[in-house]
Parts: sequence; C-alpha cells; structure tokens
Amino acid sequence: MRSGVVLYAVLMLAAAADPAVAPSAASATVNPRAVELFDRDWVLNQWARRMFDADGDGIISVSEAQPAARAFKEIADADGDGRVTPYEYDRAREFILARY
Repeated sequence: MRSGVVLYAVLMLAAAADPAVAPSAASATVNPRAVELFDRDWVLNQWARRMFDADGDGIISVSEAQPAARAFKEIADADGDGRVTPYEYDRAREFILARY
C-alpha cells in the first residue's frame, strides 16, 4: 500500500519537525516537504484535512501540513527516540484509521 518514498517522507518529516535537527526556527515552522506525506497517504490525508484544514478549503497547504506532521510524529514515535520506524508508521496509521 505504501511505498518506500512515503516512509522516507515520514522520516524526513520527523527530523524536520525536531527543532534540534532542523537548521533554523523558520524551517521548523514551515517545511514544504511536510505536505508530501499527506498527498501520498489517503488515510493520513483524510485525518489531516479533518484535524488541520484551518481554512476549510479541503486541501492541506504547506502551512497546515507542518503541524499535522508534528502531530503524526507524536502519535507514531511510540518509543520516543525521534524516529518513525515502518512498524511505528503502520501502527500509527491503524490508530488514526480506527479513531478518526
């Protein structure tokens, strides 16, 4: 269902969402790559639209995607090591699908 590209995007988002890893506060606030995660995964897209589509246009913009990516990382990073493994990604996706 998911490709390696989606997993790569999740791992990149996890690093970008962590201010200690991100090169600047501005890039931690708005990461244009964050939207890719929600463009590639239907379940996460529906969740992000429901929870983070602030302007109600039905599209996750770059500025809306960053807080959604951070929230996904909080859900997915079960062991708190700052990384999202494929197992954690699958469990988080299942949790989102069941709960939202």
